[in-house]
Amino acid sequence: MARAGLTTERLTRAGAELADEVGFDQVTLSALARRFDVTVASLYSHLSNSRDLRTRIALLALDELAVRAADALAGRAGRDALAALGGVYRDYAREHPGRWSAAQLRLDPATAAASAGGRHAELTRAILRGYHLSEPDQTHAVRLLGSVFHGYVSLELGGGFSHSAPDTEQTWTRVIDALDALLRHWPAP
Repeated sequence: MARAGLTTERLTRAGAELADEVGFDQVTLSALARRFDVTVASLYSHLSNSRDLRTRIALLALDELAVRAADALAGRAGRDALAALGGVYRDYAREHPGRWSAAQLRLDPATAAASAGGRHAELTRAILRGYHLSEPDQTHAVRLLGSVFHGYVSLELGGGFSHSAPDTEQTWTRVIDALDALLRHWPAP
């Protein structure tokens, strides 16, 4: 019999909180069971294994990010939209470092296709419409923006920029300016 009060959603949210506290790599069914003061066996009616839990946390993070991104992009275009999307990623990573890591989890193709990951690409493509890129350049630009935003945020979170000047906010502004300039003057193949 399942312990009263435990649900898949509650366990997923608690796992996400745990990831933010101790790091996504430390999230296991054992750690989650300790949080609820139950045995691991009590969780099996809600979760298959640690991979299932980690996948659910990743899906939660992708969904939270997509909702924030859609809200931030509403009514914005061009450089303003680039800054808004990048800002969502930076803010989310700072507020939820474990969930940010979870959002990078490699998902199986069916799970990835059903996730909010596709919404992220659609939102990025919406920004790119203002730059009048056609395929395959639009796909190249989606990949470029994802790489720059995720790379910058990961390096910043890891302390990679904390030992030198200028301030990371100044660099971030220059990165957004450079991306905007590049997208406005996308090189011909």
